[in-house]
Amino acid sequence: MNKFLVFFLFLTFSLSAQIRGVVKDSISGEPIPFVNIWVENETIGTTSEADGTFFLEASKQKNIVISVLGYERKTLKGTEISEVFLKPITYDLREVVVLNKKHTKKVEIGNIENAIFQSFDNGPKIEAKFFPYQPSYSKTKFIKEVTIFTDSRIDNATIKLHFYSVNENGFPGEELLTKDYIVTLKKGVIKHRFNISQFDLVFPEKGMFVAYEKLLIESNKTGTKYQPYVLYNYVDRDFFYTYAYGKWSKQAGNSSEKISVYEPSINLILTN
Repeated sequence: MNKFLVFFLFLTFSLSAQIRGVVKDSISGEPIPFVNIWVENETIGTTSEADGTFFLEASKQKNIVISVLGYERKTLKGTEISEVFLKPITYDLREVVVLNKKHTKKVEIGNIENAIFQSFDNGPKIEAKFFPYQPSYSKTKFIKEVTIFTDSRIDNATIKLHFYSVNENGFPGEELLTKDYIVTLKKGVIKHRFNISQFDLVFPEKGMFVAYEKLLIESNKTGTKYQPYVLYNYVDRDFFYTYAYGKWSKQAGNSSEKISVYEPSINLILTN
């Protein structure tokens, strides 16, 4: 085997190497679970495990982005990754306001008439459903529960749920929570319901987005697929947003037409 061929094989191996590392809190040193990790500007990504460890099939010459709610985002060369320390974000303490919740009224929003449900493996991305504001919500302005319809082949599949404000361009903006909201799902085709009243979320007057994030972790894996499958409604919308590998993308029709899209089957329950 000549020297050129040896060099070529070494180069090919090194460029397609596995990147392994662990993500930790820069102050406590504790591992950070379920961190979103991807190759910058590419559709290659993964999620850190519960113990903060991860591996990624990518060239070590690439830029790797590490991001999770509650911490500053970091971008590193693959060659620089072993232990990754993320700095916690310090949030201003909100003024404590006593909310006069009565819980005498309850309304579910987001239902689709004659819904057609379909589940499929959508890969490592975040998909969002938009909830526009209605004047009637002033009577039930508190968000009590969130529901999500899933088809899981395993018990205790894990996903993240995200709640976003609407920014000045109509895209998902700031997260309304300061820490990850992680939920565990039962096996089967089930409409799951989660009480989020402890977060004291008030429905924003500009509307809001609710999204789910699939976690690419070993405990969610069955064969080559990751659980759960989220059920989608096939609906006509003015637009649809997907977050993948560091940025939101918008699907939209022209000014006079709607587009047909698969929208995650997520609802909200409001109360007074």
